[in-house]
Amino acid sequence: MSENNMQKISSNLFKYVAVFICGIAIGLVFVFMNNHKKHNHTESTISDKSEPLYWVAPMDPNFIRDEPGLSPMGMDLVPVYAEDVPESVGTVSINSQIINNIGVRTSRAIKRVLSDTVNTVGYVTYDEDKLIHMHPRVEGWVEKLYIKASGDPIVKGEPVYSLYSPQLVAAQEELLIAVNRNNRRLINAAEERLRALHLSNEFIQRIKSTKAIENTVVFYAPQSGIIDNLNIREGFFVKPGLTLLSIANLDSVWVEAELFERQSDAAKSDLPVTMTVDYQPEYTWQGKVDYVYPVLSEKMRTIRVRLKFDNPEHVLKPNMFASVAILTQATQELLSVPVEAVIRTGQQNRVVIANESGEFKSVAVQLGKITDQYAEIISGVFEGEKVVTSAQFLLDSESSKTSDFRRLDSDVERKPSVATTHGEVLDLNPENNTVTIHHNAIKHWRWPAATIDFNLEPPFSTQNFTRGDTLDFKFALSGGEYFLLSVINKTPSKVIEPSIKNTSGLMDESEPMHSESHANHQDMENKKVGGQQ
Repeated sequence: MSENNMQKISSNLFKYVAVFICGIAIGLVFVFMNNHKKHNHTESTISDKSEPLYWVAPMDPNFIRDEPGLSPMGMDLVPVYAEDVPESVGTVSINSQIINNIGVRTSRAIKRVLSDTVNTVGYVTYDEDKLIHMHPRVEGWVEKLYIKASGDPIVKGEPVYSLYSPQLVAAQEELLIAVNRNNRRLINAAEERLRALHLSNEFIQRIKSTKAIENTVVFYAPQSGIIDNLNIREGFFVKPGLTLLSIANLDSVWVEAELFERQSDAAKSDLPVTMTVDYQPEYTWQGKVDYVYPVLSEKMRTIRVRLKFDNPEHVLKPNMFASVAILTQATQELLSVPVEAVIRTGQQNRVVIANESGEFKSVAVQLGKITDQYAEIISGVFEGEKVVTSAQFLLDSESSKTSDFRRLDSDVERKPSVATTHGEVLDLNPENNTVTIHHNAIKHWRWPAATIDFNLEPPFSTQNFTRGDTLDFKFALSGGEYFLLSVINKTPSKVIEPSIKNTSGLMDESEPMHSESHANHQDMENKKVGGQQ
């Protein structure tokens, strides 16, 4: 090989090596720059995450600043980071162990018939339908008083007082003159005048038979009872318009009671009433609302109602103090929650909503009718939602720090889906407290017929159902789970399983019906038994 060829090969080899080394150097520079860029981006991201969004006073969450400092109380401001800000304002998340420790209990908002017992007080009075007042028809003097004091008992027909009156003497004389003349027209007129003066037919016949005038006339009790409002004594001069006395019958009594304006549902006639009195608390009287007075008390702002009770043994006495319970009879179903779930303040009513994910939020609600057990919800809570019934004050105080007391930003997402359908009970699972039901198609959801496991919550349990039961029921779809809310109508299965007793106490007593699937299953079981025999 010549020297020139050797030089050319060496020159080309040197070029290739130089190009290769340059390529490696450029690649290393690119890799270094790319790694440096990623490292700077990572550091920037970490730095962004580690920087607080703002600073807040530890005792006043409304005191917010863009930089560190002191609160109005002289305390250091607390930084708030992005991960500390809840997705929804006022929503708080609590560890499940803490929830158990503080005893959080929940109940669902469902529609109920809110029958209520209104408790109030009253005073026993006379039954004024059986209260008789005695008045004189003429002027005269009380010669003899057979009753000595108010409260004395008297029997119908017993003498009350005797009266001397010149007008009564003159009326008797006119009758004797008409009798002596044998003038029937005058006799009838004289008799009618004596009857108008409250003289009995026996007294008139005695005058006609004896033809003697009686200077003093005795007046008798028109009914049995007790004397009240005795306003006369022997020797009193009386005249028409004066109430001499009253006779009250205690076989039945009235009770005057007062109700607040908000309890006007109980102010209806014929509602059942129970009553007790202090001196005999073990005995209960049954009665009814007899009358509702049309005027509201201007000073007390109360409605006065009159109650009526039978009192055959005269145990109830006027002016006794009584405790009254009026049972209202509602028929309309109202969305309601347990009354202990409501946090009532002077300006706002709130409840704490429990989400299926374990989060809690305090929301404002508008209340309607309130009973001893439940409170009607007009707005603020949807049907099927869970509300906290115990320890809600602790949750409310935590949620109230940042809550705006409005619904979450998306009401549609929070609103549970509620549907009413018909189905048949296929299986029961006491361990998970669920019931498997095959339900009909739901048109407004565009759902076909399906078999679903429904969660049971108090007052329902698996003991309330039997395989083969057919029922109309209402359920809620919330958080991807199904919850049975209420049973509208239930037809029990004819097959009674010994292991599951029906203790539901549901009021429907319609004739039991077999479902077709269950009947076929029973026929197959009977055939198997027959084959073995």
